[in-house]
Amino acid sequence: MTYSKVQGHSNLYRDEETGAIVNVDHNAYTQYISSRNSRQAQRKEIDEMKQDISEIKSLLKELLNEQSRRN
Repeated sequence: MTYSKVQGHSNLYRDEETGAIVNVDHNAYTQYISSRNSRQAQRKEIDEMKQDISEIKSLLKELLNEQSRRN
């Protein structure tokens, strides 16, 4: 594979065989991966909270139904 520098961009190179642009900024890649993992962890936490709230709602409804049957 041969790469040529993209004019005006210090971290970008063009793969001469495929024409693909390759970013060689390893720090930016590491930051991206870290940010992506953080977003995934937040989504997982939110999904767990939604599930907990749904469970609480169903338990409350069950309690209300039991009380209304008793009265």
